[in-house]
Amino acid sequence: MTIVVTGAAGHVGGNLVRALLVRGSHVRALVHRDRRTLEGLEVETVEGDLRDPASLCRAFRGADVVYHAAGRISISTGEWPLLEQVNVVGTRNVVDACLECGVRRLIHFSSIHAFQQEPLDARLDESRPQVRPPGCAPYDRSKAAGEVEIRKGIARGLDAVILNPTAILGPYDFRPSHQGEAVLSIANGSLPALVEGGFDWVDVRDVVEAAMRAEARAPSGAQYLLSGHWVSVCEMAATIEEITGARTPRFVCPIWLAFLGVPFVAVWAWLTGKRALYTSVSLKTLRSSNQAISHERATRELGYRPRPFRETLADTLHWFAEAGMLAVQSPRLSWG
Repeated sequence: MTIVVTGAAGHVGGNLVRALLVRGSHVRALVHRDRRTLEGLEVETVEGDLRDPASLCRAFRGADVVYHAAGRISISTGEWPLLEQVNVVGTRNVVDACLECGVRRLIHFSSIHAFQQEPLDARLDESRPQVRPPGCAPYDRSKAAGEVEIRKGIARGLDAVILNPTAILGPYDFRPSHQGEAVLSIANGSLPALVEGGFDWVDVRDVVEAAMRAEARAPSGAQYLLSGHWVSVCEMAATIEEITGARTPRFVCPIWLAFLGVPFVAVWAWLTGKRALYTSVSLKTLRSSNQAISHERATRELGYRPRPFRETLADTLHWFAEAGMLAVQSPRLSWG
C-alpha cells in the first residue's frame, strides 16, 4: 500500500513520514525544494508543485492514501496571491488529482486559523463558523477557502477528512517553522522583548498520531480540532529559561506598543534578511487567540490526548540543541 505525503519535507510532513515508516508503510514523498527533513529515510520521492496538476497526478498514481500537509504559511498581510495559488488552488488540484487517480482517502491538514476565534469567552469547537473576509488575515482566509475545496471534493465522491491543529511545536523542525523560530529567538536571546498574549500549542507528534488514526477510523467528511494547551508567551519564556538555564527577556511589551513598532521590525527584518516574528498579523493573533479550543471530538473518536506542554517544549529544545541551532549549549539539554 502506497501512502503519499505532500509537504513531506516540512515540519508536519517530516514527522509524519517518520511515523508512517515506523508503521511499515511504503511512503512516496512529494517534495518541492528543501529535502533536508528526508535525508537518510527510505522513501520514494517525486518532485512536484501544488500549482502543477500533472505533477500531482504523477505522485498520486497508484496511491491508496494521500496526506495533504503542503501549504504556504504566512504572518504577512501582503501575500494573498501566493496564498490563494498554493492553499486554495493547490488544494483544489490535490482534490482533482485524488479523484482522477482513484485515491481511496485524503487526509487534509488545515489550521485553527480557518475558524473564527471570537467570541473569545466561548468554547471553540468544530461547529464554530469559518473566518470570512474582510477583516481576516490572508492566511486564515486561504485555509478556510482550502477547506471549501475539500468539501466540494467530498460532494463529488472523495473520501476525505479535515484536521485543524493549533500552533505546532516539536522535533525535526529543520527550516524552522514560525513557531520554532519564536522558541529559538527566545532561547538564543535574540528577541529583545516579549509581548502580551499567547497561543494554544500542540505537539507535532500528537498531530501526526491523530492523523494516522483518522486515516484508519474517521468517517468520510469528519473534521477534528487538534488542540493542546494555551500558554502565554511569558509563560513559555519562563519554561524555556527553566529548561535551558538561558536568561530570557524580562521586558514585556504591551500589545498596543508592539503594534507601533511593527514598521520598524519590518525594516530591521529586511535589512538583516531575517523573518519578522512580530507583524500586525501575528500580534493580532496573540491578542485574539481563543483559550478554550476543544479537542473533545478528537479525543472521543480518535483517542487523541495531547501530551503536557512542558514535555513538548523540552523535546523541541533538545532537538534544536542536537541540530546545532541553539547559540548556547546547556548541559540541561543533553538527551537521556
